[in-house]
Amino acid sequence: MNFKQIGTIVILFSAIYSNAQLKAVAYSDKDQKLEGFLATPTKPNVKKAGVVILHAWMGISDHEKESAEQLAALGYYSFVADVYGQGNKPNNTDEAGKLAGYYKNDYTSYQNRIQLAIDQLVKAGANPDEIAVIGYCFGGTGAIEAARGRLKVKGIVSFHGGLSKDPNRETKEISAKVLALHGADDPYVPVKDVTAFEDEMRTAKADWQLNIYANAVHAFTHKDAGNDNSKGAAYNEKADKRSWEAMKTFFNELFN
Repeated sequence: MNFKQIGTIVILFSAIYSNAQLKAVAYSDKDQKLEGFLATPTKPNVKKAGVVILHAWMGISDHEKESAEQLAALGYYSFVADVYGQGNKPNNTDEAGKLAGYYKNDYTSYQNRIQLAIDQLVKAGANPDEIAVIGYCFGGTGAIEAARGRLKVKGIVSFHGGLSKDPNRETKEISAKVLALHGADDPYVPVKDVTAFEDEMRTAKADWQLNIYANAVHAFTHKDAGNDNSKGAAYNEKADKRSWEAMKTFFNELFN
């Protein structure tokens, strides 16, 4: 057996092992059935920290599941939350826009779905005092809502999420540490929203960071988004890798 064959076997074994970590978890919000996905670390970090992962507007996809597996490999209990619920996965962008819009407007319902996911994460073994929430696009907005709603989380990470909130809504103090990862050329999050977010974080007396990535538009971590920036949403390898490393550094500070 040569080195190439050995390498192939190792890759295949790693993939099988990684997939074996992820399991579906049934839970509910009153009469609405939910199905999330749990990734349990084989070697949890010292504090048994946990991370809730919030999906983008099209519902749970492989992207969130892969993030959960990668986080578990880093030692974190990881749970992909089901915000929409079973039977509500959008079939197209029009349906996705309506669903996402509903939860953005009814942010207390969104915060409740996030809390239910946190409960599942703790039930699985994560330390209730060592929880973070991350999210992509619509889920990135949700991560910020976890901080705005003052859920019991130590920190949140928003990947190319919407940053705005209703200007008439009260700005409360935020205790969770905040990391927002933003594409410099994202047409869905204009400069005025970025400025308003910065002002909100100052008013909320938050410990916050905003990383802005050059030549990146919306959905820059999604490999299936193509590479045409003119469409407003596209994958950007540099921004993807840099934002993931920024999150890891953030977690190292947060959980140590």
